[in-house]
Amino acid sequence: MQNTLEHSIRERAYHLWLADGCQGEAERHWLAAEREMLATAAATIDVSAGVAAREVPVAAGKKKRVTKKAAKAA
Repeated sequence: MQNTLEHSIRERAYHLWLADGCQGEAERHWLAAEREMLATAAATIDVSAGVAAREVPVAAGKKKRVTKKAAKAA
């Protein structure tokens, strides 16, 4: 997944660079693209979950259901 995310960020940064008249500032374009991709990924995760609880890994490879509020507190 990391490579897919990195590829998406790279592609979006390129499009932002083009839209900005092919000016320098590669870091600014990369960070803007990264923010967009991560925000989109976070929104997709929230929407696809559809419930207040999710599974999180715990010791010995087991999973435990935790509410979003409890996960934020951790």
